[in-house]
Amino acid sequence: MRIAVYPGSFDPITNGHLDVIERAACLFDRLVVAIARNAKKKPLFTIEERLEMLREVLQPFYNVVVDSFDGLTVNYAKSIGAQVIVRGLRAISDFENEFMMALTNKKLVPSIETVFLMTRAEFSFISSSAVKEVAFFGGCVRDLVPPAVERRLYEKFAHRHAREG
Repeated sequence: MRIAVYPGSFDPITNGHLDVIERAACLFDRLVVAIARNAKKKPLFTIEERLEMLREVLQPFYNVVVDSFDGLTVNYAKSIGAQVIVRGLRAISDFENEFMMALTNKKLVPSIETVFLMTRAEFSFISSSAVKEVAFFGGCVRDLVPPAVERRLYEKFAHRHAREG
């Protein structure tokens, strides 16, 4: 069985992430979409909220499971028996950092490969950071995130917009 892990912060999951997940799910027997717990980042959504959103959005995919982990992605991948780490690329600017991470992971665990999937062009400008900023200021994120995520973003920022109204 070919198992792949697609790690990320998914704070929140965007349509760009979803595009990579849809295509990766077709390539592997099992795809584990895993939230990396990163103490350096200050997320908008808790780990539990992100896990809930991922489970809701990814429910239609029979071979996709959701998880979270601490530590190095390559060690997590090895611990769950994954042979592949999937990384999404939006633009050429993403490549250098991703390439260096892939080489480091290969050095640490030579048996695990990294596969890069380019997001479709219509999603190449979407980032979780940009989505949060647009939602924070009351902008429309309908075409940037799945409906369940859009709803949760507006719930998060409802108190802010109620004060301004």
